Amino acid sequence: MDDSPIEAPRPLEPRPKAIIIGASSGIGAALARRLASEGYFLALAARRGDLLQDLRDEINAQGKGQCLTYSHDVRQAEQAPELLQRMLRDLGGLDLFVYCAGIMYPSDPERFDAEQDLEILQVNLLGAVAWLDPVALRFRREGGGHIVGIGSVAGDRGRRGTPAYAASKAGLHTYLEGLRNRLARHGVTVTTIKPGQVQTDMLKNAPQVRGPITAERAAELIWRAIRARKSTAYVPARWRWVMLVIRHIPSFIFRRMNL
Repeated sequence: MDDSPIEAPRPLEPRPKAIIIGASSGIGAALARRLASEGYFLALAARRGDLLQDLRDEINAQGKGQCLTYSHDVRQAEQAPELLQRMLRDLGGLDLFVYCAGIMYPSDPERFDAEQDLEILQVNLLGAVAWLDPVALRFRREGGGHIVGIGSVAGDRGRRGTPAYAASKAGLHTYLEGLRNRLARHGVTVTTIKPGQVQTDMLKNAPQVRGPITAERAAELIWRAIRARKSTAYVPARWRWVMLVIRHIPSFIFRRMNL
């Protein structure tokens, strides 16, 4: 169910405007709360409408930011351009776009399931492309804007337990880098976020759990990366050094590791 109309920001009281795709729980919901605390006017989209409406009510009750919500399944990629235009009309513009939708099935190196793997690629990568292309075009025409894609440290190396998930995030990282190189001359910032383990529903599918941070802590670190207009940010920063080591492990050793 879509949100009921609320008063848009007045011209003399401008608010930054942001869209988050995949905002019903986890990092997306935590980031929505963090942006709302900074006074953002938000358009949030996700498949689980009940959770999204609860988040909307929570944000709007606090009175710092404002929030509109839209039911959307990113697997329905053909809906993205029209829904984007609707959001832009409702918000009255756009400063920040965040693609946070993602799924991961349990790690199992003995399982081969094309249906699951294709769904992972559809949500994590193809759904992102369906949104990021029209957003990038708009920002290029406007000569500014900020795109953020939530990737994963898993995308830095092909993992035997979750090859489709790793591939989807690696593809997203590369796609975002290409957009960054294309849009930099037009004043558009593109930030790739690479979280390590975060305490969300997805964590139960990880092969091992090692010191996860809360979604709220992840959102705070992502907000800092947004403010700093970083190109790439590992969340938390220690993962940059962990992944530097992992990327340099020889393949004949890495394929024997339970990662």
